[in-house]
Amino acid sequence: MKLINKKNKSYTQIFQLFTEEEWAKTSKNFNKNISTFFTGKKYEIFINTTEEGIHYFIGLGKSSAQNFEIQQVAVKFSQAQKKNLKAVPTLLLGDFIDQKQFEEFVKGLLVGTYHYPFDKSHPFWNTKFEIHFENIGQKKLDSIGHRTIALTNGQTACQEWLNKPANLKKPNALSSYLKNLAKEYQLKYTVFNRKKCEELGLGAYLSVNQGSAYDAAFTILEYKTTVKNAKTIGLIGKCVLFDTGGISLKDHQNLHYMKSDMGGATAVLGTLIYASEMQLPVNLIVILPITDNAISENAFLPSDVITAYNGKTIEVLNTDAEGRMILADSLSYLAKNYKTDLLIDLATLTGSSVRMFGDTCGALFSNDKDLRDLLLKTGDKTNQRLWNLPLWDIWKDDIQSDVADLKNISMKPIGDCIIAAKFLEQFIEDHPKWAHLDIAGVAFGSVGYAKEKAATGFGVQLLADLIENYH
Repeated sequence: MKLINKKNKSYTQIFQLFTEEEWAKTSKNFNKNISTFFTGKKYEIFINTTEEGIHYFIGLGKSSAQNFEIQQVAVKFSQAQKKNLKAVPTLLLGDFIDQKQFEEFVKGLLVGTYHYPFDKSHPFWNTKFEIHFENIGQKKLDSIGHRTIALTNGQTACQEWLNKPANLKKPNALSSYLKNLAKEYQLKYTVFNRKKCEELGLGAYLSVNQGSAYDAAFTILEYKTTVKNAKTIGLIGKCVLFDTGGISLKDHQNLHYMKSDMGGATAVLGTLIYASEMQLPVNLIVILPITDNAISENAFLPSDVITAYNGKTIEVLNTDAEGRMILADSLSYLAKNYKTDLLIDLATLTGSSVRMFGDTCGALFSNDKDLRDLLLKTGDKTNQRLWNLPLWDIWKDDIQSDVADLKNISMKPIGDCIIAAKFLEQFIEDHPKWAHLDIAGVAFGSVGYAKEKAATGFGVQLLADLIENYH
């Protein structure tokens, strides 16, 4: 896709955007028959075919629609009209839309080309496809194009890895991909195998990995900017490639969806790609504790007592609460070995957050008001919404153990997403600006490109926007 500030004499393909209010003002300028089928409502599309070409009327809804809603319209248009669209110079009409709205529309067009397995067969990826728009100068169009491609590449990587079937994303396959990614973007790449993890004392992570047929791959990726005095942000993504539940075996119903238990890691991965392609003036320290949660003669057992990286002991009551185990070591390792301005972890962590919020938002926990407010604001802006939940100390009472410092679940059938967050708080080493995002209900769900549940890309646009605007 190319964005070009010019207008040809004629076009065989035209996209024209209308809000309901804009259509009401201008509909008299068009064939009366069009008004019978088109009103400018959100997602509405009318295709007018003539000898000269095809004219797509695209409804944006109310003029008060937020920018992310324009992206949603473009995503649906891109998905629904793929077979009709042509890879040709295309005129975009919509004098009332501003630069940001235009960017969101273009972003949606490209994000909407995703399917699994991904290839660039969609007309929008053809070099002959151009959007001609006169209202924005070429320099700004180039900037929008670069940012849009970078974001799409990040979100596509996020969705692609989350959607892969379990047999195609074994630890060695993901590690190979990350190693190549590090070379491509000149990232510092470090990985600890099982022996090294034992030497370092990453006991909580190893407790989950010990049942795996695959070696440990506790992975650290570092993106460094050349800008002096830049902020440093630590990102951790839960990376359980497949979660059987371990000895505390999950119910077989919908077990195939457990390939999605690396949704936190894929969100972080997509963000890292975006930051690298945009060369953002920020430093990123990313930890991906890669493993599966398998059943074997070596798997950890309920009642095991594990010593974590920071020396705290954990009584394992449920091996299906494995995410908080690998995150615990990741948090304390990052907090102890790196100085960061922000520390954020993302995880498809609990069914509790799904039951609470469904697919409407992720659960947010933070020990810092400014970070919490920034995440809430960014979530509303990008439509990757979050809702704040408490970290009151009363919840810590429920994870006190008789045989260890902590137990990994509460025995009460309530508030597990809060319990999990309170558990993780014990491993941040007093970091003053930490946030935990439980995205179990929003990372994988109903999408326009698939018949079954699939990756939504949640977290990439949220984190990308936060990082890009954090100073």
